[in-house]
Amino acid sequence: MATKEFPLQPREVEPIHTKHRTIRTPIPVPDSVPFLTRLREMEPRSMGGQPPVIWHGGEGATVRDRYGNRWIDFSSGVLVTSCGHAHPAIVKAIKDMADQGLYHAYCFPTDVRYKLVEELASWLPPPLKRVFVLTTGSEACECCIKLARTQGLRVGDKNKNIFVSFDYGFHGRTMGAQLAGGAPALKAWLGGDDPHFVQVPFPDGFRQKDTSFAVFEAALKAKGVDPNRVCGVMSETYQGCNATLMSPHYAQALRAWCDTYKAVMVFDEVQAGFGRTGAPFGFSHLGVVPDLVACGKGIAGGMPVAAVLGTDELMSIYGPGEMTSTHSANPICAAAALANLQVIRREKLVENAARLAPLMAAAVRKIKDASKGRIGHVDSTGLVGALQFTKPGTTDPMPDWAWEVVWNCVCKGVLLFAPVGVGGCAIKLNPPLVISEEALREGLSVVEEVVHSC
Repeated sequence: MATKEFPLQPREVEPIHTKHRTIRTPIPVPDSVPFLTRLREMEPRSMGGQPPVIWHGGEGATVRDRYGNRWIDFSSGVLVTSCGHAHPAIVKAIKDMADQGLYHAYCFPTDVRYKLVEELASWLPPPLKRVFVLTTGSEACECCIKLARTQGLRVGDKNKNIFVSFDYGFHGRTMGAQLAGGAPALKAWLGGDDPHFVQVPFPDGFRQKDTSFAVFEAALKAKGVDPNRVCGVMSETYQGCNATLMSPHYAQALRAWCDTYKAVMVFDEVQAGFGRTGAPFGFSHLGVVPDLVACGKGIAGGMPVAAVLGTDELMSIYGPGEMTSTHSANPICAAAALANLQVIRREKLVENAARLAPLMAAAVRKIKDASKGRIGHVDSTGLVGALQFTKPGTTDPMPDWAWEVVWNCVCKGVLLFAPVGVGGCAIKLNPPLVISEEALREGLSVVEEVVHSC
């Protein structure tokens, strides 16, 4: 599903002024239209899919433009700004590192890289031990695929090279990440399936009603996959197109299966990691520990940092200089990531997500009830909720209505990003982890109001 462009014709909207929201102009702001028009003319069309709001600054769980409008941010910059916008500790860390005169180091050691790796390692349950700092979630997922494929060749033979992932999964925009992804439309450009990448149903209880692990085994058999040929299995702990955590029972069965067939178990925690689910990681809820973890987004509070977390065995496969990245642990980004993780600990943001999780869960159910049957499924985990917009009585996506809900919420002072089309048509509700209960309630009430009235 391609994302629909938002119009650039200013829309007269009701003025709003509350403690957390201010809307004082038409949307988009008339003075911003030439800027937005020119931007659309210069950039690829793919960059024009978000609401026409020109971000200028932010504080905590709010974002503002230069024209006096202010939104409760339910996007977190696509689940990135866990500590909110312009957190003083993160801003100071960035400034201090820039003032030090160190803004790039390639793979040469730095103090800040040491401190960041040490901090990340302190989050890890055994046998996870080593940390590889990268730039994007896609890059982290690509690295996990590479390590799993390489391990397959080491423990098996040249035929242990099938990588299993899940329908509707999303692991990034690069080639390997999209081969592992579960959205056929996103990889149509590849000109056909790669037999070394296989998808099976994700146990979401919505599109896949049977959530038993028997479905995994049956799907591989139906596709003619010999389990002994599987080098690795990768799944998001909750799928990015919704907010449904894999069940502990399923995850534990998958762990046992991977151990039996010597397959690398990979969890993509790019969205879920570092407190989003009300626990350190999504897998913290599942009673298992994977062999590799791909992280990104909320790891650095807005700067481009990602990481692969792994066992000693897997992270020692490649020798010096054989697995590097140009901007690995960029000093300024590493300083921001270190400060971000320290804020998450110090301000108990994991605990805040857990505390507010029941409120999010109750709200998405209430929003579904207000939808006149046009939201077919809702779910939430910690401080992320998802509303799946479907044609009543089906699982078929209904993107136009989802788009209208986003647009109307933005016009009422709640910032959402465009509907997610990877696994149907979902609107994600994911405020910064610093959000107060008061601001969360206010934002959720706006979403419910819009869903009811649209």
